[in-house]
Amino acid sequence: MTYAVQVVFDCKDPVRLAEFWALALGYEIPGPPHGYATWEDLLQEMDVPKEMWNARSAVEDPSGAGPRIYFQRVPEDKVVKNRLHLDIRVGGREGSREDKRRRIDEHVERLVTAGAAIDHTVESDELDPCACYVVMRDPEGNEFCVT
Repeated sequence: MTYAVQVVFDCKDPVRLAEFWALALGYEIPGPPHGYATWEDLLQEMDVPKEMWNARSAVEDPSGAGPRIYFQRVPEDKVVKNRLHLDIRVGGREGSREDKRRRIDEHVERLVTAGAAIDHTVESDELDPCACYVVMRDPEGNEFCVT
């Protein structure tokens, strides 16, 4: 039996994080169900209070290959390092180290503009002397790497 995987982020602002991660991963925010022009139209028809309209959001891989990522609002702040993080692999395996570094740097710049922060850069590590990646934090402080 095959199971679908969904990665869930607890967060303060699901819509903002969905927009950020859609950009970061090349994903899309799914549209509303058939018959509704916008999510707001659906929420109004369901009598969902406006303060709950940003209680959840999601992004999906348009190719269907990657997992769906779901964002749910929670009351508590993030307080410790993530035990799980996402790696965004943009460097590829083709081309020179300089080409890989350029692709990584270009994506990092887009993500910083979208609200991410650079934590630190790794040019090599004890497991891989050719490693090249940037450790970042999304707009709510969740760690991830661009490699």
